[in-house]
Amino acid sequence: MKIIITDLTRFTNKDIVCIAGVNPASNECVRPMPYIQKASCQELNILPGAIIEGDFAPCDCTPPHMEDRNRSRLKFRGPCSSEEFKRLLKNTSFNSVEEGFGISLAYGQKHVPYDTPPNVSIITLSLNPNQLDIVKDHYKRGKLRVNFTDQAGKSFRFLSITDLGFFEYAERHAAEDTVDELNDFIHAQEELYIRLGLGRVHQSADGRNGFWLQVNGIYTFPEYFEEIRCYK
Repeated sequence: MKIIITDLTRFTNKDIVCIAGVNPASNECVRPMPYIQKASCQELNILPGAIIEGDFAPCDCTPPHMEDRNRSRLKFRGPCSSEEFKRLLKNTSFNSVEEGFGISLAYGQKHVPYDTPPNVSIITLSLNPNQLDIVKDHYKRGKLRVNFTDQAGKSFRFLSITDLGFFEYAERHAAEDTVDELNDFIHAQEELYIRLGLGRVHQSADGRNGFWLQVNGIYTFPEYFEEIRCYK
């Protein structure tokens, strides 16, 4: 099977990354498991838009992470075109968070309770570029978060960015104020898609137990922010 990589996300352990992609023939989302070493990811030139071929066998997975597949024999088959990547995102996109996950969320809710998981853990959202802002995390220097309002009018604030490109960009520019530059670029684009994921189960300090929303990828068209989408 061939998939086009749509999600390249980081962990606290910087030696491994999580990749996920979409089979363009079926629009099925696939998350290869186990997680891949970052060095192997760079060696294979795995970036968003990369075409990856491999064997992806069903594995023992539970909602919401039904995209998990056992991987073997991964091979890089080159990058897809910008138009192909945009078409893939558009073909898998929803207008709202609730529509995409098939759930209802209260105002300000950023997690899905553990006992009511949806059957998917990654969706694509189509957003108005002016309805998303990158903001600084005031508690962790050099870390960025996301505010956005979906096309149903529901707002989400201070979501974690797990997108590896944005995370490394923030690390490189920790001493600089680059948020305005990022937002000006995003707002100047014609189309915006984000990959929105649910993390593995986590219990917060206040006792809320469940799957927390995280931004796995931010993609703009017709232009993209080159420093975020290339290995440095």
